[in-house]
Amino acid sequence: MSDSTTNQLKKTLGLSFNIAVLIGGTIGVGILRTPGNIAQMLDNYWLIIASWIFGGLYVFFGANSYAELATMLPKAGGSYNYIKRAFGNYAGFLSGWFDYITNAIPPAFYCIVISEYMIILFPGLTNYSTVMAISLLGGFVLIHLSGVKNGSTIQQITSFLKVICFVALVVACFMYAGVEVPAIKTDNSIFQIGLIFGFFKSLQLIIGTYNGWNSVCFFAEENDDPSKNIPKSLYSGVVLVVVIYVLVNIAFFHVLPIATLAKSNLAAADVAKTLFGENGAVIVTVISIFSLISILNAFMMIPPRILYGLSRDGFFIKKGMTVNKGGTPIVSLLVSSFFSLFLIIFVGSFEALFSFAAFISIIVWGLAYCSLLKLRTSEPDLPRPYRSFWYPWTTIIAIIASIALLIGFIYSDPVSFGIIVGITLISYPLFLVLRKQKF
Repeated sequence: MSDSTTNQLKKTLGLSFNIAVLIGGTIGVGILRTPGNIAQMLDNYWLIIASWIFGGLYVFFGANSYAELATMLPKAGGSYNYIKRAFGNYAGFLSGWFDYITNAIPPAFYCIVISEYMIILFPGLTNYSTVMAISLLGGFVLIHLSGVKNGSTIQQITSFLKVICFVALVVACFMYAGVEVPAIKTDNSIFQIGLIFGFFKSLQLIIGTYNGWNSVCFFAEENDDPSKNIPKSLYSGVVLVVVIYVLVNIAFFHVLPIATLAKSNLAAADVAKTLFGENGAVIVTVISIFSLISILNAFMMIPPRILYGLSRDGFFIKKGMTVNKGGTPIVSLLVSSFFSLFLIIFVGSFEALFSFAAFISIIVWGLAYCSLLKLRTSEPDLPRPYRSFWYPWTTIIAIIASIALLIGFIYSDPVSFGIIVGITLISYPLFLVLRKQKF
């Protein structure tokens, strides 16, 4: 029988892992794909760049609030711990499972997409897409079953290689004799209904691309010095991601005009083809694979931590707390991996998930920001190793921005909103059943 010591996570992660998991868990193929979609919706250079900066500022203000929350309650599972502490068990249960769903689905789709990119490089593997995806999932499960240190090492290496690849691509773009930057428009087109719709739809894609910025908070319980490492990694990691995203967009528009990019499903491939000829597609494919391996590794580690925290609070089976000698929550990892295996076999695309994840994330983040306000009032004496700067104004701005984005997403994506309402409606009866069970 496992005792409480056996079921404790090990404090083996440091600052370098935190930064690596933030970068690795955020920068994926989204930034390589979405610039074309956003160009099609907005068709205005300055509005597009402003949208990416706006998304970055929103995330930065969010990091400011999360830095206090994660150091105040450095527990596995991240956001739901703060929401539960502030608003009670049901709020924690709902937000925890929202967060789990958002983070547990992506590994399956990243495995599928990596296999699709491998087929681009090696066309002879065309008939083995599903087999490769399952093999990839199985390989990463074995890596993480062997212990947290192996997962941490892979995260740091792949995140470093990813940053190098993106920097090289941006430099190559700026070395190209590109198109002229358009002048700032002074008309009122931004107030057109169609453009407002496009603006919020673009922000949904942008927020989806930034999703993962708070990855370090899921590992707070395993950090060797959360009070110092979490704020440092949140700020430095978020700033680095925002700078890379804005520079990538400016670089892409330096190579190709908006009208051309707007027709592109994979903007980076068309840019690379212009820069490097037909070999450009191979270069972007390699960058995409590095990006995906890094983000897959991060998302193999995140859902088990959420499930571990949910299990400890009675929101999942008690065996979900079982930790092996390497520090991996082994049952939670296996449950999440079987879920991913199911999705690999029966589902084959992640475009809809991308927007859906952004929608749910906004709700969870908004509740977390509200929990900071609540806990400052209800528990003023709770130890706070780090306090968010310019409180409460930065937190209030983050809440207002979350509400505005949520309203915009409801307007631009009613289908995802309907699914979220459905999940919410069935969540309370499930919560009552779980609370009565003796696991």
